[in-house]
Amino acid sequence: MDYNIRPQQKRKIAGFHLVGPWDQTLAQGFEQLVMWVDGRHIEPLEWVAVYYDNPDEVPAEKLRCNTSVTVPEDFVIPENSEGVILTELAGGEYAVATARVEDHDFATPWYQFFNSLLQDTHYEIAPRPCFERYLNDGKADGYWQIEMYVPVQNRAV
Repeated sequence: MDYNIRPQQKRKIAGFHLVGPWDQTLAQGFEQLVMWVDGRHIEPLEWVAVYYDNPDEVPAEKLRCNTSVTVPEDFVIPENSEGVILTELAGGEYAVATARVEDHDFATPWYQFFNSLLQDTHYEIAPRPCFERYLNDGKADGYWQIEMYVPVQNRAV
């Protein structure tokens, strides 16, 4: 899979932190997020999902993720926003790849991306969360166009 290395600024994000199998928690989390964004008239800069664990090492019931929107630096969580957290995605070097996701199969492009990254001779995966950014409304379009971000660092020699 083709990717490039790009520096990213930190992002301030607001949304929901969830624990459990990603194929269940992400859908639930985005439903909550849409209701919160629409109900509070939030103007998201981006829609993102943040992944904190490696599904090959962490049992499905313990996988952590956030369903979030990026918000301006001065954003304050509105009243009556129960369960919403405000946090940051770290800046730094990220490997970035795009994919078209059909039939809710988000796992396949991620595995392809990681397999490509593991063969990189200059960069290795850094121990920070990965995230994906949604470039369209997948529910309306019938597919998702996403950008996948994996934190990287120079490979130790």
